[in-house]
Amino acid sequence: MERFARILLFLLVTVISCGETDGEPSGPDPQPGPDPEPGPRPGIYRIPVVVHVVHEGDEVGQGHNLSKERIAGQIRILNEDYRRQEGTPGFNSHPDGADSRIEFALAKTAPDGSATDGIVRIDAATTDNPVDPNRRFDHYAYYSYWDPEQYLNVWTIPLPESAIDVFLGEATGPETDLPGAELLLPGEPVQAEGAIINAAHFGESNLDSEHSLGRTLTHEIGHYLGLLHPWGGRNCEANDHCDDTPAVSEAVTGGCDSRPRLGCQGEPIMVENYMNYVFDRCMNVFTNDQVARMRYVLENSPRRNTLIESAALDEPG
Repeated sequence: MERFARILLFLLVTVISCGETDGEPSGPDPQPGPDPEPGPRPGIYRIPVVVHVVHEGDEVGQGHNLSKERIAGQIRILNEDYRRQEGTPGFNSHPDGADSRIEFALAKTAPDGSATDGIVRIDAATTDNPVDPNRRFDHYAYYSYWDPEQYLNVWTIPLPESAIDVFLGEATGPETDLPGAELLLPGEPVQAEGAIINAAHFGESNLDSEHSLGRTLTHEIGHYLGLLHPWGGRNCEANDHCDDTPAVSEAVTGGCDSRPRLGCQGEPIMVENYMNYVFDRCMNVFTNDQVARMRYVLENSPRRNTLIESAALDEPG
């Protein structure tokens, strides 16, 4: 537990990053890349997911060693949210709300060509990890990491109860020429890439928390696919580069009536956007511009454009 106590201490210091770096970008303004065109685009992109379940000796389905059903439920929630599925909590009737036409599925073929259920279980209590826990992505990638050109790597990590509602998760962003990308955490070649989620907040559970409906991963994969928080650079001029998310200059947190109620131009803020820090039950919107940005990343960014061509969702030959 000493190793995980050190990890928690570091996470407590950095929790507000949630997949982006703090503060204003330094140095000269980067040359902006193209703003993706809004509106629907054809085709459904399917992304293979591998979930690396890091635990400390728990039996399968107990404690941090999450059950296959809980993991499958999280994938279902992702698809409800990203596909704006009617009859689910991921549906909305907002005029700017959009179906991303992006889907997720647990991998069927492992890197060595063998069959897999897309779940890797690691008993950290029996593995000496020499990687500095402050290098979080590289630390967990030491336990297990599949080719990021072919798989979306997700790690669920065992943290003490004191981390519940304190550290939810984080993700690396893509390598892209989209404006605002410098606000996202870098992935390869700087560090291993994917999403790290506190096991307590992975999927739907009976946890006494406002973050128990599986929306932490929905939010973090938004970062992984290039989305910023709506406040972006924390000023009215440098926010998330999506015109249909009302600009705000400070983090939108808390419940469904979160403050500030008005954006930079005096318009109502979009509390229900998945990229805010609000409660899970409040979230149900990706906008057309956000969808265009994510799809641009999947079509053009290294280690994202290969995901949609990956054979990992095929049955092994």
